[in-house]
Amino acid sequence: MELRQLESFITTSEELHFTRASVKLGITQPSLSHQIKTLEDELGVLLFDRIGKKIALTEAGMILFRHCKLAFGNLASAVDEIHELQQIERGTLTVGALPGELNQLVSSLLLDFHQRYPKVRIKLIGDEDIVNQVLQNELDVALTIFPVEDDRVRTIPLYRENFYFVAASDHPYAGRSAINFEDILKVPIVMFPETHRCRQLIDTTCTEAGRKLVPLIETTTIESLFKLVRSGAGGTILSRTLFDMYDYDDLFRIPIQNPALSREVGIAYHRDKYMGKAALGFIDLITAHVKELKQEAAPSYGGN
Repeated sequence: MELRQLESFITTSEELHFTRASVKLGITQPSLSHQIKTLEDELGVLLFDRIGKKIALTEAGMILFRHCKLAFGNLASAVDEIHELQQIERGTLTVGALPGELNQLVSSLLLDFHQRYPKVRIKLIGDEDIVNQVLQNELDVALTIFPVEDDRVRTIPLYRENFYFVAASDHPYAGRSAINFEDILKVPIVMFPETHRCRQLIDTTCTEAGRKLVPLIETTTIESLFKLVRSGAGGTILSRTLFDMYDYDDLFRIPIQNPALSREVGIAYHRDKYMGKAALGFIDLITAHVKELKQEAAPSYGGN
């Protein structure tokens, strides 16, 4: 197998279209088809199912694609490491974060990072399946919710924080010093969808209590969630980080008890990933930023 063939295979797997893949690679479609056919003949298996003009990866093709992505990622890491030996501080840093407040936390640090590493291109990717992208070597580092139960991933804890019931100032629960989780289920709730990691934490708590959370309204964006809650459509459950990030004067927060809800946030990266100066610099930057936030407002992280 030649690198050129594998590169053609990866591009075709991503595009699932020979014409688009050939254009992206800068070669003719017959040349691309020949490379794929040669690769299939060498392996003795079909890599793509061809149905008319449509193609799809076979099971063998999916196995090869997964390993090729890791192999090419390792080659890219080797190039980065060699460049750093030559003191070339450039290249690309790809950072992932769960959508929502974690994504915005990373976004707030992009300018500082650029000023420290002006020659480094940085990409920020928001995705719910962030750990899988780390495992596929598509990200250098990721900000996610712990635990991450995979031995291939190394983690760096950043902070633990509580969740709160949040509503408009005229809500019937306004003025309480604390609220039982059971009481939250008795009033209209506005929430993120079930795919959201914070929602999953809340749903798990409900399941353990033998209950089910049925939101009145579900929305995928932070802005629309706050707009609905501020209009009195219902209360919600938010992390302290997200509540402080917007700091609306017309909203109040109440600590949740019986049970309390909390989460641990941290950095994740692939165990075999070479961590260059840019990646280590980003980790130092976000670690220092979180430490500063803790000193400015200690209750925001791990307290009430």
